[in-house]
Formats: sequence, C-alpha cells, structure tokens
Amino acid sequence: MTDTQVGSKDASSTAPGRLVLLRHGQTVWSESGQHTGRTNIPLTDTGCEQARAVGERLREAFPNGFDQGCMFASPLRRAQQTAQLAGYGDFKVLDEIAEWDYGRAEGRTRQEVSEAGGFQWDVWRDGPRSLPESLEGDWVETLPSGEQVPVHNGPGETVEETAARTRDAIDAVMPLLNAGHDVLLVAHAHVLRILTSQWLDVDPHFARLLRLDTAHYCVLSQYKGDNVIEHWNC
Repeated sequence: MTDTQVGSKDASSTAPGRLVLLRHGQTVWSESGQHTGRTNIPLTDTGCEQARAVGERLREAFPNGFDQGCMFASPLRRAQQTAQLAGYGDFKVLDEIAEWDYGRAEGRTRQEVSEAGGFQWDVWRDGPRSLPESLEGDWVETLPSGEQVPVHNGPGETVEETAARTRDAIDAVMPLLNAGHDVLLVAHAHVLRILTSQWLDVDPHFARLLRLDTAHYCVLSQYKGDNVIEHWNC
C-alpha cells in the first residue's frame, strides 16, 4: 500500500476514508424480477454499457481513484464484470459481499413464489425459509443468449445472517478506512443495502427503505464521530 492520494484525500491524513458501494449493472433477471442471489448470471449488453458509464461518474467523483488493495468485488461474475468494465479491475474478491442467498426463491419472481407458497410472500418480512421445502432443488435456466446457468434452491439465508456477513466485510476493510484510504466494494443491491444498515448500526430491515439502482454507487463516511450516508444512488 502506498502513501499516494486516494480519491480526493491525502492517504497520509488522519481523516478516515470513505466506503464506496457500487451495484452491478443490469442482468436479464434484474429486468424480469427473478430473485438473483447466488446464480452466476452475466451482465446484459445494457448492463455492460451501464458499468462503463458508472465508471466515468466514479472517476469524476474520485479523480485519484482507489489505491491498490482498496478495491473489492463479490465472487459473482456480474459484480466482477461491472468492476472491470468500470475501470476497477484490480480488485480482490470479498466473499462476504456475495448477494443475499434467496434459497427457495432463487430464480423465481415474487408472484411465482407467492403462488407456490400460498401467501403474499415478502423477502424482507418472511425470508426464504418461510417458503415450502418443495421449492428446493437444482435446475438449469437458459438465458436469452442461449447460455445455460445452473440454479440452486436451498434453504437460503435470513436477513440477520446476511447482516452478520456484511459486518464481517466492514471489519475487513475498516483498517484501510481508518488509515485514510477510500475503499470500493462492487456487489449487489440487497447485500449493499443491508451492509449500509450495519454501517449505521440499525436494524437490517431498515435496508428495504434504501433504493439502489443498477450500476449506481453510494458513499458512506464518518461525520463528527458517527457513521453516515454521504451520497446515495448516484
């Protein structure tokens, strides 16, 4: 790690760095409304264009970029594609920022899941494990491109379990932030929203109130000793 500038800050400053959250670009399932947790689907052509465009916006906001060792991406390829196309390909994989495991809802729309469960299912209120075990299993989805991707429906994660993972992610990058470095996390809508709730030290269900669009970024920081949201959905 060098003592060069990170973003618009001097990395030798004692001021803490900022935590920048970037959601991946569009996928086929983000458009169809199918729950996309651990299924490893790629960006669409539009998603690739979005990733390049958000890279330009980030370079305007952080003209000095992010120092080596300060960029992280989810293990899923839609996040890694976004990082690469945005111009931040020198990332490390951070398993803790993989998307929420939707389990029995994976690959299915909310309407499909509600019909199968026999009630108006809500991921935040009910979680994947409220759904019938009959929805578990493995299958293959054929994307419009012709690519086939495996889909796994297991029991899934609770929102509290996902929140615990994001606290681990925050702990992993906190030394960099405390050293004055800005840190970039490239991941997914739900996990980044839940991570934000944990940054703010509030109930993870608060995250449902935070809208985060494809290929948009947010900035978390510290202000007068408090963890705060500095910018959202940029």
